[in-house]
Amino acid sequence: MPHASNFLLGQLAPATLSRLAPHLSVVDLAAAEVIAEPHQRIQRVYFPHSGIISCIVELADGSTIETGMIGRDGVFGASQALDDKVSLNLVTMQIGGRASVIPPERLRALASDMPDFKALLVKYEQFFLAQVQQTAACNAVHDIDARTCKWLARMHDLAGPDLLLTQEFFARMMGVRRTSVTTVAGALQDAGLISYSRGRLHIADIEQIRKRACECDDAVRSHFRRVFAPAETDTQKDRCV
Repeated sequence: MPHASNFLLGQLAPATLSRLAPHLSVVDLAAAEVIAEPHQRIQRVYFPHSGIISCIVELADGSTIETGMIGRDGVFGASQALDDKVSLNLVTMQIGGRASVIPPERLRALASDMPDFKALLVKYEQFFLAQVQQTAACNAVHDIDARTCKWLARMHDLAGPDLLLTQEFFARMMGVRRTSVTTVAGALQDAGLISYSRGRLHIADIEQIRKRACECDDAVRSHFRRVFAPAETDTQKDRCV
């Protein structure tokens, strides 16, 4: 079943997923596509199979910073759907991909009828809140070099070693000037850890990237394992965190 490409949907009992599947559809999502606007009701709940969803805070001066990434390990819009709430921030596709989607009102009704499904959504929300809190601390305390490596490591976990990514977009997500990103990316490229050309970034040595990353890389991975440890297999750990 294609929906099981998403970690959360893949954790559901076959009977639960079979009940859910008729209400899911698979869509392609382009890079930079907006999937939720600030203070607007969400239109769909997204369970990514590939690509990365980026939750972004926009400030009054026009600057932005990313507060959380969602990939094949999770879901966007479930908590808003369960509580009939709006999106608080801008949410876009950082990297294009595919996702299983469902209308929020349908997800709310099904979660009410299937406690195991609702419990899984709540567990992911617990992890995502921990990720956002870790990101807030990271942005306040750690230097741009360590943050960049942490960010690349997280992207590698969710999307693999080959990324379509402009330095301008990179800078916006990090909340720094483009010149800062250029300097850090140049140093990583000189060290042979990445290669970058015309918006295409290849992570050549993820282990060295992780060694240069701040503690937040390990912390986010640890949060995920703690929340989902009872359901995870070793293969899923490698695939999702």
